[in-house]
Amino acid sequence: MPNEQPSPFTVEANAKETERNSRIAVLLFPVLILLGGLCGMLMPQAFLGLSSWINPLLMVIMFCMGLTLTMPDFALVFKNPLPVLCGVAAQFIIMPSMGWLVAMMLQLEPALAAGLILVGCAPGGTASNVVSYLARGNVALSVAMTSVSTLLAPLLTPALALWLAGQYMPVDAGSMAISVVQIVLIPVVLGIFLRMLFNRFVDKVSGALPWLSVLAITFVVTVIVAGSARTIVTAGLLVLVAVVLHNALGLALGYAIGILLRVPEDSRRTIAIEVGMQNSGLAGGLAKQYFSPEAALPGAVFSVWHNLSGALIAAYWRRKAVK
Repeated sequence: MPNEQPSPFTVEANAKETERNSRIAVLLFPVLILLGGLCGMLMPQAFLGLSSWINPLLMVIMFCMGLTLTMPDFALVFKNPLPVLCGVAAQFIIMPSMGWLVAMMLQLEPALAAGLILVGCAPGGTASNVVSYLARGNVALSVAMTSVSTLLAPLLTPALALWLAGQYMPVDAGSMAISVVQIVLIPVVLGIFLRMLFNRFVDKVSGALPWLSVLAITFVVTVIVAGSARTIVTAGLLVLVAVVLHNALGLALGYAIGILLRVPEDSRRTIAIEVGMQNSGLAGGLAKQYFSPEAALPGAVFSVWHNLSGALIAAYWRRKAVK
């Protein structure tokens, strides 16, 4: 029958398969990125000549993100805009300011401080949607926040970097804005447009998109680590401490914003995850292009850590019922 609906057993099986794939993705992402970082650390000469690949690979990641978005994903912005807009505002206030605060507290050298702050100025991370799903969060809110913060990045990321990171290193905000448009905005919009034109085909290949993204970000991290291998030896532990503090402050303050907004528990979890998880691959690429290879190190370390902390917090929240 053409109008025959799938059985409840089929729906349940598909849901279980989706959750299984999501769990594997969240757990495997930091492992692959960590292995890529180790390769860059142990064999830097093999990757030093590949820095020109960083921006094209970041464009692939953002294009894949665009392919996963549909126009209904933006409906929440108009139906219930307060959590979305307040969450995005919190992300672009909390993470840049906490990056600056941590850099000042730990007295990071200028290049590392600028790189950490630039991580905070980046939009939401692409893995946050899967983490929100596994944490029993509000997935629609997660997608809306990621989408809006990504679309605002060409304006806010360079402006915030000029204001905060500019205290440590010169920032060419105009050129950085053009780069963010090229790396982020154009690929995302193109992905959304192609999704509208070829929706059925994109649905068929959608399962491969997260893996393509993680392979791309793994290679980006590998190249960044290879370019800053010497800095890792001298300041790697300090950078790790800075990244852990930055991420933890983002998660905690993001959850506090949800409490202040009096949104339900699932939305509080989502705002925490969205604020704490950054598009650190983009930050690393911009830092390498506009600052120095050493400045890209916080972005590379953040790429590993925020996926790991995201998996841990998702596992914790998944065991706690949402009231």
